[in-house]
Amino acid sequence: MTFGTWQGGSIRGMLSAMEVHRRHHWIVRAAGCVRGFGCWAVTCLAAMLLGTAAPAQLPQPGGKNIAVSLLPGAKQAPAGGSIPIAFVMKPKPGWHGYWKNPGDAGAEATIAWTLPKGVTVGALRYPVPERLTISGIMNYVYEHDYALLVDLKLAADVAPGTRLPLRAKLDFLACTDEICVPESADVSAEVVAGPAGTAALVDARFDTFEAAMPKPIGVDGRFVVENGRVRIGVPLPAAVSVTDPYFFPLDYGSLDHAAVQAVSRKGDLLIVETKAGPNAAALAGIEGLLKIGEGQGLLLTAKPGTVPLGGEPIGTADAETEGGPGVIVAALAGAILGGLLLNIMPCVFPILSLKALSLVKAGGDEGSARREALSYTAGVVLVCLALGGFLLGLRAGGAAVGWAFQLQDPRVILILLLLVTGIALNLAGLFELPAISGGSKLAGTGGAQGAFWTGALAAFVATPCTGPFMGAALGAALVLPTAAALAIFAGLGLGLALPFLLLGFVPALRRRLPKPGAWMNRLRRVLSIPMFLTALGLAWILGRQAGVDAMALGLGAAILLAFGLWWVGVRQGRPRAWLPLAPALAAALAAILIVPLDAPAGAQAQTVLNSEPFSEAKLASLRGEQRPVFLYFTADWCITCKVNEKGVLSRADVAQGFKDRNVAVMAGDWTRGDAAIGRFLEQHGRSGVPLYIYYAPGQEAKILPQILTVGDLTSLQT
Repeated sequence: MTFGTWQGGSIRGMLSAMEVHRRHHWIVRAAGCVRGFGCWAVTCLAAMLLGTAAPAQLPQPGGKNIAVSLLPGAKQAPAGGSIPIAFVMKPKPGWHGYWKNPGDAGAEATIAWTLPKGVTVGALRYPVPERLTISGIMNYVYEHDYALLVDLKLAADVAPGTRLPLRAKLDFLACTDEICVPESADVSAEVVAGPAGTAALVDARFDTFEAAMPKPIGVDGRFVVENGRVRIGVPLPAAVSVTDPYFFPLDYGSLDHAAVQAVSRKGDLLIVETKAGPNAAALAGIEGLLKIGEGQGLLLTAKPGTVPLGGEPIGTADAETEGGPGVIVAALAGAILGGLLLNIMPCVFPILSLKALSLVKAGGDEGSARREALSYTAGVVLVCLALGGFLLGLRAGGAAVGWAFQLQDPRVILILLLLVTGIALNLAGLFELPAISGGSKLAGTGGAQGAFWTGALAAFVATPCTGPFMGAALGAALVLPTAAALAIFAGLGLGLALPFLLLGFVPALRRRLPKPGAWMNRLRRVLSIPMFLTALGLAWILGRQAGVDAMALGLGAAILLAFGLWWVGVRQGRPRAWLPLAPALAAALAAILIVPLDAPAGAQAQTVLNSEPFSEAKLASLRGEQRPVFLYFTADWCITCKVNEKGVLSRADVAQGFKDRNVAVMAGDWTRGDAAIGRFLEQHGRSGVPLYIYYAPGQEAKILPQILTVGDLTSLQT
């Protein structure tokens, strides 16, 4: 048998295929097989020692059972700065690669770099692994696509424009449940040096890669070894949700990999207890990764110390993530109530009032009222389901997005600006649009059609708002099973549509509405005012997101649209009266296509209370100084956020109170989306903004109400 052929793919007789795999892995571990020819030779030696009865051709070392590509995080790296580099690993079905500590078997990946002058790279960073047990052998593996990251740094004297070829040889082990094959991949890429001090435009795919990486916990844990067992105490706030926890040790010999881990909680301490490894008693520290959820992990170091005996046991999954009936019912109730409260928001109330006017016009026509109510509800619920489904799909792909994610795109803001401008002009009487106003031409099927699209629009323009009960409900939706999550998004739509639904099906409520008369036209004119103000606010958001040029473009498109609609209003009733609107719509489409997508240079979030930008590292530093911290997350398109900022956070007495108590203030701006903020929101059970958190010295986070009062802030304890 040659080195290229291992006649052991199918073991019969004395040894089963599982036994071959188990023994082969132990031989690899004992030989210290980690790379290249040495690992290949040990693999072949293992095969010869084990023997086989039925010959089978195995893949050659260096094959592509795990495809590897080298992906720079940006095309241009600033001199004196750094960018991430990814080894993108794609195992074939049934194959897996290994974590840094592969467990009882396997091998860590190693790299040989060929780099130009002035370029250095850091150590490999691994995503949160999975567990694979074969015949009692614990393996820490990746059975799906994954990425290994390194940080590439340029020297400050690298001339801008210099092309920097990167070459690497990655040696790793690819295995199935039955066989293992050492593989090598020669990969290359190129980056260009950019001017010092410029920000690298990082590839969006790296948000997904970084989201899979464990995060440093920021504080040391403790461990104690007693009677052949080890207990590790991890400081973790009791409010942090934990699902299927598991401690992956980085050092071989600190823990028995295959032993069962018992995990429990005692207050803000999470305790992991398991069988000690052969080296545990002599260690000055145990480093590892604590998995707290699917794809979520915390890096920590435990030092020798006192660890109490186990507290309240934690099962393989929390009730919340399993979607217990109580959790789902509570989240659904919160979503319905939160959706109901959205109706008083300034961008939604005029639309609801407009539909109420259509019911007034319908008079005693019971069938028409019910059809419009059901159609309006269908429009609202379907849009909420569509947005919720799209949001869940993006998050399943690794994107750190939350509710109102679409408003982080200036093109969507421009579309909303034009829609709201058209509605405002219609309410002001510039022209008549039956599909919105519910006129006589659509009394039958048309009325229901108009109600449907009005409901859809109401749901779409309501997404900037996050009110009471909504935040927790939508946060729960992101960790519940898909069916339960979609039910919660549907519940949000039901709550939003509930007032109009009740008006349609409860004649007594409709009888309380004023009788039709001239007041209806006056009310329509009045309702145009909040819609015009909403349009003005959207123009401001567009300017904040993409600069003054984008705002001017949006206002110009709105003026052209207004002119076209006015012309339509003048010609209304004539054949082809809508033709003058075509040029305005073409101009609006062109504006949507060319609106700048990048934030203007030097643009910064508007902050209050002399706040500094949010970062998890700075937050940990401030808390380490035992300083009280007030942390708030906002967005320019979040109406609730702006109301709180103008009405409460900007008050002089609040600022003076924070100054007297030396409270540090940090602000996270989510206007254009931020993966780090998205993940932080998710960790605190929220899917959108606003979120207000207060950290008293030595205490855990206190989440404040979404609608703030001065008393909420002046009563905070230090």
